[in-house]
Amino acid sequence: MRRIFLLALLAVVLGAAGCGGDDEAAPTTDTETTTTEPAGDTTGVSVYWLREGKVWPALREVEETEAVATAALAQLLEGPTTDEERDFGLTTSIPEGVDIHTLDVEDCVATVHLSADLEEAGLAQVVHTLTRFPTVDSVAIQDGTYTRADFEDLSPAILVESPRFFEEVANPVRATGTANTFEATFEYELTDTDGRIVDDHFVTATSGTGTRGTFDFTTKPYEIPFDGIGALVVFERSAKDGSRINLVEIPVRMTR
Repeated sequence: MRRIFLLALLAVVLGAAGCGGDDEAAPTTDTETTTTEPAGDTTGVSVYWLREGKVWPALREVEETEAVATAALAQLLEGPTTDEERDFGLTTSIPEGVDIHTLDVEDCVATVHLSADLEEAGLAQVVHTLTRFPTVDSVAIQDGTYTRADFEDLSPAILVESPRFFEEVANPVRATGTANTFEATFEYELTDTDGRIVDDHFVTATSGTGTRGTFDFTTKPYEIPFDGIGALVVFERSAKDGSRINLVEIPVRMTR
């Protein structure tokens, strides 16, 4: 991992209610923990790459630490894996070699100083990664303070934040995220490890048609023929001809 210069660090610790900010900025959150567990334990965090020019989360495992937000940001600066680039077309706008100088969190604002300035897409990646935590509503970076709403043009119409690519899912599957679709509606299909559709339905977000809203839905319980990879597929129906648009297929690990 690239060297991280921690000149000052205020560890982000999960509070009972978080920041209580805009629910539509981050519908689900990664958990910050204070732990005395032995070294070697890990926790999952989300880092945000670019997929077809839009932000998209991926799962990373980091060592248990009080400074989980810093660990997540460090993972972001590492860039996507070769498999993620090849299999899912995930990329990053953050140049190689960028380091963290400081990351401080106070009053729900994460103040970040990096070793180099970022372009808009890179800023969107940082803001989405840090606002995933319940103690962060906005990010102060490069003489500006940003929320997710400042990067709506870099957000996909349907942003599934959980489950993430190849994450192990429960039965039934719970999915959360944000959407900005026509009349706030979209559809999903859940396919099993044999590729068969085991559930499908409509979803209505809290808002849409120009205003991003949140969604939180749970599929029907399912049966699978064997443990393996299934998929959650989300898409919007074109108001023009009914075709599937804004389609994303998220492979997930299913177990009996």
